[in-house]
Amino acid sequence: MEVILTHEHTDFDALASLLAASKLYPNAIPVLPRDINRNLRDFLALYRQALPFRTTEELPRGPIEMGIFVDTQSAQLVRGMTRKTDIRIIDHHSCRKHLPKNYHCWHEAVGATTTILVEQIMGRSIPLTGVEATLLMLGIYEDTGNLTYFSTTPRDLRCVAWLLEQGAKLDVVRDFLHHPLSPGQQRLLERLYDVAEVHEINGYTVIQTAARIEEPVEEISTLAHKLRDLYEPDALFLLVAMDDAVQVVARSTTNNIHVGEIAKALGGGGHMRAAAALVRNQSIEKIQKRLLHLLKQKIRPQVTVREIMSWGVNAVTTATTVTDVARRMATRGHEGFPVVDENGRLQGLVTRRIIDMATRHGMQNEPVRKLMRTGSITVYL
Repeated sequence: MEVILTHEHTDFDALASLLAASKLYPNAIPVLPRDINRNLRDFLALYRQALPFRTTEELPRGPIEMGIFVDTQSAQLVRGMTRKTDIRIIDHHSCRKHLPKNYHCWHEAVGATTTILVEQIMGRSIPLTGVEATLLMLGIYEDTGNLTYFSTTPRDLRCVAWLLEQGAKLDVVRDFLHHPLSPGQQRLLERLYDVAEVHEINGYTVIQTAARIEEPVEEISTLAHKLRDLYEPDALFLLVAMDDAVQVVARSTTNNIHVGEIAKALGGGGHMRAAAALVRNQSIEKIQKRLLHLLKQKIRPQVTVREIMSWGVNAVTTATTVTDVARRMATRGHEGFPVVDENGRLQGLVTRRIIDMATRHGMQNEPVRKLMRTGSITVYL
């Protein structure tokens, strides 16, 4: 027997990958995890009968020769599997180092695991129903932020176009990807907003916020997206503690902050722009301090003006003529000069564009004080 598995807290990319893998491995049974996100439960309530998923309770008894893990590299084993069962991984996250010998990882750098599998379905001309095409589109849309995340590739868009041709319904995609927040999510979002801290680290703005809850709140990653859209930071780290565990959700908007590496140091994983970790038996305050230490270690500094500037100030005086400035620009290759008075105080700026325009209008002998941009224009080193 063969089974297809994915991670708990299942999102649409994971669910769609279960379906897509079952199309490519028709003898394998796609198994639903026990813990799936709220919008997936609503989708399955409507369309479960049209899909091939089974629960763990519905699996037939017997040994399992192969397990296929989609959108994850460590799924909860089901009855009939052992630690020696052959495992094939299909994931758009980079393959972990030091996987067990019976694990074989297939990774593609695309926006969603669903994309990897849909490409194979396209290549084999496997037919899809409208419901199946819609679920596969939901998987790609959700994990690429409606095709707007940095990790989105042309391959994702080609798959979406093909799924649309197969009957995928965009109105259904819209309905299930724009669920309103539950009351619990709304309360938690307000608490996280109230205690958010802004840190400037190596030239980048990082938001860190944390809260403790008494009752479970679903889809905490949705709140990370809300806070990211509100603050527009370079990176955001959201920590939610319940009982003896702290869930960490990380998002980044720049390649210089690889949140996957930071989450890995906490025992989790992910990729450059999105990652998560579940840390047990540590206080939320201790994890916050460790996060800040990791950020200072791993965030690559931005290139500063000091590193690329030309040293030594080449300035012209307010009395310098247009002809003299043009000659200096040609000699030094500069696109402009600061303009100073007889005491060396900055008065303004003269640019090549200004000089070229003055030359075309026969103003070669005019002093630059008549043409310069006045005021002080500065940048930080």
